[in-house]
This record gives sequence, C-alpha cells and structure tokens, in this order.
Amino acid sequence: MNTVILIPARYQSSRYPGKPLVPLKGAGGTAKPLIQRSVEAARRVAGVSGVFVVTDDERIAEACAPAKVGVIMTSPECRNGTERCAEALGQLHDPDLVINFQGDALLTPPGFVDALIGRMRDDSDAEVATPAMRLRSDEVRVLQAEEAAGRVGGTSVVTDNQGYALYFSKRLIPHLPLGALDRPMSPVQLHVGVYAYRPQALERYVATPASELETLEGLEQLRFLAAGVPVAVVDVETPPFALRELNNPEDVAAIEQALVEAGLE
Repeated sequence: MNTVILIPARYQSSRYPGKPLVPLKGAGGTAKPLIQRSVEAARRVAGVSGVFVVTDDERIAEACAPAKVGVIMTSPECRNGTERCAEALGQLHDPDLVINFQGDALLTPPGFVDALIGRMRDDSDAEVATPAMRLRSDEVRVLQAEEAAGRVGGTSVVTDNQGYALYFSKRLIPHLPLGALDRPMSPVQLHVGVYAYRPQALERYVATPASELETLEGLEQLRFLAAGVPVAVVDVETPPFALRELNNPEDVAAIEQALVEAGLE
C-alpha cells in the first residue's frame, strides 16, 4: 500500500506554546527541537512512501529544514491533528493510507505503526486503526491516584469482540470492581495516540460536526465513532522505556531520560 506519514504540529498549544521548537537532549547529549526528533522517529518506520510535517506556522516549517523533510502548510483553522491531516490530503499523491504520527509523541516505537499498517492491510472493514497497550495492575493504580488528584493520566479504550473501539475516555474505563486489580495484568487498555486512516475516513471526519462527547472528553477520535466509522484497536506490547509525550514544560526531563534509556542520540 502507498502509505504516507504526516506529523501535525502547531505552535499555539494552550498548555505549552511553541513546544515543537523545544530542544531535547538525546543519549549523546545533543539537543534537537522536538519536531526534528519526531521526524527522526517517523523515519524509523520502514516501507512508507514519505514523511511530511503538516503545520500552519512558518517557525515550525523553518525548524524542519535541518531534517530535510517535506512540509505541507495548512489552515490555522484546523482544530486538531486529524483535521490537519484531512486538509493535507489534497497535496498528496493518492495515498492508500495516511498515518497521523503525533508531533509530541517522539518515543513512539516504529513497530506500533507497522502493526497499524498490517491491520489495515488485512482488514478491509477497518477505516481507522490505532494502538493500545494492556496495562499492568500497578500502572493502573498510579493512574487511579492521578485521577483522584484531578489529573488526566492517559486515555483508555474499550473494544468489542472483533477489536473495534466502543469508546475512548480520559477517565479509566471499564469500571474496576473490587478484586479487578488482583492479577498482574489489568483489564485496562491504554490508548496510544497514533492513527492510520483510509482517505475516505478523513473525508467523512471533516464532513461530520464535532459531537458533544468529543468536546467533553477532548478526544478527536470520538468523532469517528459518532459518525459510525469503524476504528480498529491494535494490541501492542509495552516498550521497555516510558512512552512519554511532551505536554508540559515539566515533561522535558522525563522525556530526555527516556531518550537515553532508548539509546536515541
């Protein structure tokens, strides 16, 4: 399949303005801006036709020059990365699949994307695919403590018997009755924010108004479910290093440590 990776990036983040340009040190001590490290992570995926940064900001476009990566400029009116990918479709050469590789998820293992491409190749009914990891019970307890303190610790997902998403939430789902965490592995699946789309799914997405649930949860993928678009959830193995995203300035140290643990220069 003709597969293209898009990296949506915007400057005006409400929690961390300018974060695509934040320098991050790797295992060798060299600092590179987040957007460059995200490009390097995307390029570790084999067998794709191209990697492009999708942005509305010239400062981000200029920061991409050292990485020698293509940049697609989009409207500042895009409300999320999926809308940005949909707008970029018109500047791509008829891809079979579009991968949304989050610009702040530089630690995403290439095997996660490989698994999405494989699911879309083998499952003609899936219009969107996204990965999820089964959490250990002690990891769920940490998320429960964060939730009790009023912090969002991740997005969880529940699926049907065929592995299609029933719902995504920033709350822990499903409900965990007494004894549910007595085993080493929990029933909770942590969603990882990487997506594979067929072009027609992106077209349906932008033709569908944002739902109340999408707005309340702050989760763009809920619009697919509201529109009746099947979203395949692909089980992936938890990597040996922490999968951290850069959402706040205090995340920098943890991400740099994860880069060292992953051996990424």
